[in-house]
Amino acid sequence: MSHAHEHSHREQGGHGHDHGHDHADDAEPALQSLIWKQIDFDNIRCLNESETDAGRKVVEKTWQQRLEPQPELLSDADEQLLLFLPFAGVLKLHSILIRSSESSSSPRTLKLYHNRDDLDFSTASDLSPTQSLHVSQTNDVQELPVKRTAFGNVYNLSMFVEDNYGDNVSRIYWIGFKGEFRELNREPVEVLYEKAANPKDHELIAGVGQKGANRQGI
Repeated sequence: MSHAHEHSHREQGGHGHDHGHDHADDAEPALQSLIWKQIDFDNIRCLNESETDAGRKVVEKTWQQRLEPQPELLSDADEQLLLFLPFAGVLKLHSILIRSSESSSSPRTLKLYHNRDDLDFSTASDLSPTQSLHVSQTNDVQELPVKRTAFGNVYNLSMFVEDNYGDNVSRIYWIGFKGEFRELNREPVEVLYEKAANPKDHELIAGVGQKGANRQGI
């Protein structure tokens, strides 16, 4: 689908929201497997969102806020969305959690691409995804398992809503992740740098730069 994406921002008043919730999914998943605070929220971006930062806001919702109708993510020019999500380390992704709608605005085909920060709608449409998932029409939170072998070292994730169930716009209320997380371990590098650089800095100030330079090997 062609995207001009010179988006005229739609008025939200014309859209009905799904307020009836089935609370059968209220049992909290294992907390240690939920990925939230490790998401780099400041660098989330979303293409074709009808409201600026709507993609970030639905990801920022906590598990406890997953059933709240606002904020929501609505597409703008058509039904497609492209959401880029960076992490503050390395994620071993187990599943995507998503709450959309039982209406025709629910996403249907969700394509995932890992460790690609250069996607637009054209490249996402042409490129084979790491995995393609099917989203059902429901108000409930859906857990969509991924192939763990394909998502073992995820620094960032792109989520491409390719189509929905026939509406002109796609709607998402909440997105979450389950998996295992490890921070990028830079500490050994920093410790070596401090040991080597600080004496040099002090000695250069004292006018004995060569001695300081020799200490780089320590």
